[in-house]
Amino acid sequence: MAEGVNVRFAGELQRFIQSRVGDRGLYGSASEYIRDLVRRDYEREEQLKWRRLRGELMAGLQADEGAFVPLDMEGVIAEARERRNPHAD
Repeated sequence: MAEGVNVRFAGELQRFIQSRVGDRGLYGSASEYIRDLVRRDYEREEQLKWRRLRGELMAGLQADEGAFVPLDMEGVIAEARERRNPHAD
């Protein structure tokens, strides 16, 4: 079961929310309106994360092939082990 959150609005904000609810608005209740706002905000945040990731990936996709460094699996593993335990020898 979802945990509830109670929020109180007064004055102009309360009137604004009420204008979105019931016969005058698109929503059946203030809770429905607030849930929709939170979902939209969540979706915007997720889209922003994807845009940031695409931006990071584009740098690699657009880079000149000469900018890449060849790697081999054994070398990567050896470097990781060295970083984890630099004084193992």
